[in-house]
Amino acid sequence: MRGISIQAIYVLWLRELKTFFRARSRIIGNVAQPFFFLAVLGVGFRSSMRFTIPEMEGLDYLQFLIPGLVGMTLLFSSMFAGLSVLWDRQFGFLREIMVAPVSRLSLVLGRIAGGMTTTILQALSILLVAHLFGFRLKGPLEFLLSVILMIIIGVGFVGMGVAFASKMEDMHGFQIVMNFIIMPIFFLSGALFPLQGLPSWLGFLTYINPLTYGVDALRGIMLDVSHFPLIVDFAVLISFSLSMLIIGAYLFSRCEV
Repeated sequence: MRGISIQAIYVLWLRELKTFFRARSRIIGNVAQPFFFLAVLGVGFRSSMRFTIPEMEGLDYLQFLIPGLVGMTLLFSSMFAGLSVLWDRQFGFLREIMVAPVSRLSLVLGRIAGGMTTTILQALSILLVAHLFGFRLKGPLEFLLSVILMIIIGVGFVGMGVAFASKMEDMHGFQIVMNFIIMPIFFLSGALFPLQGLPSWLGFLTYINPLTYGVDALRGIMLDVSHFPLIVDFAVLISFSLSMLIIGAYLFSRCEV
């Protein structure tokens, strides 16, 4: 059994980055979408949204929304990173790398590393846009913890996207399935509303949603406001990311080209 090839991981990681930076429309779109959310939801509702929850009393809705938009960007970008698997399968590149003298684990790790890196860059662009709206992190430690958390979330959802892409052949079908999965995950994550006071059935759905813990941890780090203890958030996210990494690697290693 072949071991992990650092060179193969690096080559696939670099390829993903080059593909991302050459797609200028993709970069513009990824920045414009959160800007639209901040301008319409954040600025539009900040005067009418007032939190009655004691620990959130006095919190501005725009500030509350920004960690949720970071989570949204991580989710959307990570899951659709699996689309590159289908593109490569269609144009024959997947077949070429599958017969390369490296382990398939190295191939999937390179893809996940590349998808995770481009996802983090897009999430950081949200913080840059949010800076224009007056949002500030407290210091370098909070920024570092936020990036670490983004990496954990990105790895988990990129692994999930690769897992789905490994079992599908139609790109249009993949996009439909991803939208069917992504939208409930996003809207049930607490990105747009606090988790306190939800009906029991809705609360259950949010609690089994991994992005809920990602958004909650981001708020805990950025705003010192969280529904769960940060140790719980990190434990759930690390477990989720490791699970998706293993499942994604296994399914990718068995995909047919």
